[in-house]
Amino acid sequence: MAVVVMKFGGTSVADVERIRNVARHVKREVDAGNKVAVVVSAMAGTTNQLVAWVKDASPNYDRREYDAVVASGEQITAGLLAIVLQSMGVTARSWQGWQIPIETSTAHGSARITNIDGGALRARIEGGEVAVITGFQGIEPGGQRIATLGRGGSDTSAVAVAVAVNADVCDIYTDVDGVYTTDPRIVQKARRLPKISYEEMLEMASLGSKVLQTRSVELAMVHRVRLRVLSSFVAPDQMSPVRLEKLEDIGTIVTDEDEIVEQQVVSGIAYAKDEAKVTILKVADKPGVAARIFGPLADANINVDMIVQNVSSDGKSTDMTFTVQAAELSRTLDVLKAAEADIGHFDVQSSADVAKISVIGIGMRSHAGVAAEMFKALSQKGINIIAISTSEIKISVLIDAAYAELAVRTLHSMYGLDAA
Repeated sequence: MAVVVMKFGGTSVADVERIRNVARHVKREVDAGNKVAVVVSAMAGTTNQLVAWVKDASPNYDRREYDAVVASGEQITAGLLAIVLQSMGVTARSWQGWQIPIETSTAHGSARITNIDGGALRARIEGGEVAVITGFQGIEPGGQRIATLGRGGSDTSAVAVAVAVNADVCDIYTDVDGVYTTDPRIVQKARRLPKISYEEMLEMASLGSKVLQTRSVELAMVHRVRLRVLSSFVAPDQMSPVRLEKLEDIGTIVTDEDEIVEQQVVSGIAYAKDEAKVTILKVADKPGVAARIFGPLADANINVDMIVQNVSSDGKSTDMTFTVQAAELSRTLDVLKAAEADIGHFDVQSSADVAKISVIGIGMRSHAGVAAEMFKALSQKGINIIAISTSEIKISVLIDAAYAELAVRTLHSMYGLDAA
């Protein structure tokens, strides 16, 4: 018998018939004697529609009211799934984030979970009730307002619930049957990985892989929650219920590095086309200029990724290039303009026609020449590198968006990741 948290994304609950399919997956675990909590996303397309309505109502919307609107998508799914489970003879009850409660920060639209009291939840689960929980939402300090966790926040909700109820495994059901070496839609020879380390998954999630949200992987790594990525589109009767000694039979397990016996130099290739490049030209080269540029961006909750600084030959001015999410480009330029008096006079150039390509692998720690091989392979294909950033287990390059798929296919083959 195991305590299992099951999370289902938007495509898995896109309509009532798919919700019935999800219910059959849940019933399989209940019939096997496992204790179950379920975390659900909004039905596919619902959140986009809700966001569009908010923006249509007012471009300068109150983010607290934004959260009140967009959180309703998950509430619909949770209620429908609970109803379907009850019709199948399964004892089930829907829970909203504030009922648990999942306590968050006050950053509406991108709140972080600060605490979750799993006492009431554990008692219900141990009593045989399936808890169907709204993902993506919690309640801000003081218990006054719903706060949402940002896109993909249901993954983070699921891991937080798994921590709170001391779950044996947190199964993330999506529209793919595991984590692949790269996007199979681009590279047909991409392979499913039976295991991947937390560190590698964290890099892949932050660098463009859409399988798991970055914060969910961070939380799982801190609390050593066993994650497993599965497909909800495999027929429920074709999958075995959770058996802790046989977790590797299907999907991909995200786990500690020391549990992976064979460590490849490169485990995967990630790409992101939703990047934008900003270049600030002719800024005075003096102490504190970087802080005056990036401080206001941080205050505006704009995440900056790759940063390249070039100092002029006379040493009096500098150019600063960095990347942000494409959706944040307009707001980034507004923030920089507002801070011009503090930064000093500058010219600015920007482009959203770029892509970030990354190679990831824990084996890179002990192998030299990985970067050189990457740069050589790209140059042979005539692909120019705009910017480079590295960490212990990844190398990322910024290139023109038109070459993104060619770069991914080239590197996937060059590092020996193609399936036989």
